[in-house]
Amino acid sequence: MPDLTLTSLAKRFGENTVLENLDLHVRDGEFFTLLGPSGCGKSTTLTSIAGLHTPDRGTIAFGDRVVFDAGRVDVAPERRNCGVVFQSYAVWPHLSVHDNVAYPLKLRRVGRSARAARVREVLDLVELGPYGKRYPHELSGGQQQRVALARALAHPPDLLLLDEPFSNLDAKLRERARDWLRRLQRRIGVTTVFVTHDQDEALSMSDRIVVLDAGRVRQIGTPEEIYHAPADEFVADFVGTVNVLPGRAAGGTVRLDGVGTPLVVGSAPDGDVRLAIRPERILVRSTDDEGPNTVRVKVRSRAFLGDHYRYVVGLGDHNLVVRSLAPVDQDSEMIVELPPDAIRVFS
Repeated sequence: MPDLTLTSLAKRFGENTVLENLDLHVRDGEFFTLLGPSGCGKSTTLTSIAGLHTPDRGTIAFGDRVVFDAGRVDVAPERRNCGVVFQSYAVWPHLSVHDNVAYPLKLRRVGRSARAARVREVLDLVELGPYGKRYPHELSGGQQQRVALARALAHPPDLLLLDEPFSNLDAKLRERARDWLRRLQRRIGVTTVFVTHDQDEALSMSDRIVVLDAGRVRQIGTPEEIYHAPADEFVADFVGTVNVLPGRAAGGTVRLDGVGTPLVVGSAPDGDVRLAIRPERILVRSTDDEGPNTVRVKVRSRAFLGDHYRYVVGLGDHNLVVRSLAPVDQDSEMIVELPPDAIRVFS
């Protein structure tokens, strides 16, 4: 399978800039996710790769094959050999499962016997072997999604492009579907570009993630890098839950309004900063002398969420969300530690 390279890709719709000088490189066989809020350019990037949108400038290459170069090359969608699965699945209700999957092979004039053999192979691959004679209305949403995926794989694609394919599934089915798809992608090794606004999907499935905002790259990295070492406050706030507190840094410490003792943070530029820490990185202590950033706080609210408690506590003039297994009564006090290595500081 080829890698994918986007260079200086730009797209405007009227006065709205959707993509601005977008540079991306997706490695051969990689599961690469475009993550970001609505309107950030995720789907436009995907449809530009597929040839369904024409960028204003830039280039798109599949390996050594240039499929788009503004003003010079624009390979038609049907000649780019991309398998595409949309949010709506778009399976044809009047065709059986077998005929839905066979359709792209029929368009390419694949012989009847070879076509039937490939359909059987792909349906077995997506675990729908016994369902070939059924029609879409006889299938669950998850099964229809697999039909759409089987159709995208029927003629082996150079790239697999997935545009929020799980958004119509309920939470339990969505979790099973993404685990199944990730195993399938690793098995067949197809280079995959996946669009989602769901951070859990992105973190659990991806080899690497690009976080987009207003058509620009905020950060590219592994799920661990994106979550634990966000490049800026936008990434920290968008991916996962994070406490962001304003303060003033001096000499490797940050002073927060209403907190008597400054917090040790390691290296930080002097001046006004924003301090970020994940709720699960905050430690609930039994005594107040076990760390450099140990403070006594009041529990303002608590919620029991099955496998943990979620507390909102008062830290000086600020609210702080804490995630812990320890049961503490509302309106009582708890002692928390903010480990210096868990704190990110942004200018």
